[in-house]
Amino acid sequence: MIAKLKGLVDSFGEDWVIMDVNGVGYLVFASSKTLAKLPKAGEACSLMIETHVREDHIHLYGFADAGERDWFKLLTTVQGVGAKVGLAILSTLSAQDIVHAIAAQDKKALTRANGVGPKVATRILTELKDKAGAIALTPSATGSSDTGEAPASASFGGAPVEAASALVNLGYNRSDALAAVSKANKKLGGEGKLDDLIREGLKELSIL
Repeated sequence: MIAKLKGLVDSFGEDWVIMDVNGVGYLVFASSKTLAKLPKAGEACSLMIETHVREDHIHLYGFADAGERDWFKLLTTVQGVGAKVGLAILSTLSAQDIVHAIAAQDKKALTRANGVGPKVATRILTELKDKAGAIALTPSATGSSDTGEAPASASFGGAPVEAASALVNLGYNRSDALAAVSKANKKLGGEGKLDDLIREGLKELSIL
């Protein structure tokens, strides 16, 4: 099982990169966001890898950091979300966008990705509601790789994560706390301070 590759960028395609690792070229499929972060051909790079083994093929999927890989693994647990659709979602939405979409049950945001219709979007929102909250509130679950990228939880914002964690500590459900803080942060212009987010989050929870 291949979990990580370090080598040189050989060439790119629309949804793939060939990595030269000690003279062996590995075809790795990746989201457009990951491909955009890679250096030009001939330069060193590193990717986290998810290996899919099937009867008729072995496919490698690459990610700029562990956070993106974790979201890929989580998304592809949903019926109707295969590897191709999972990468399409990650190409369209950032980790922050996915967290907010699931927290706010925003089906329209998910259907922006190729291959995601209303039914699949509804399944994602329903099946990942609690799991997404766990990822967003657990930095180790979305930790960075040695590429220098920040954890996906950091992209959600330190104050919102801390505020949601505080609400969880008060006994609220993780997914409800995340949804409340997401709505509160939006009302506060996306730059709410911790105390304000907790206060406004409690107000949101009172009307959920």
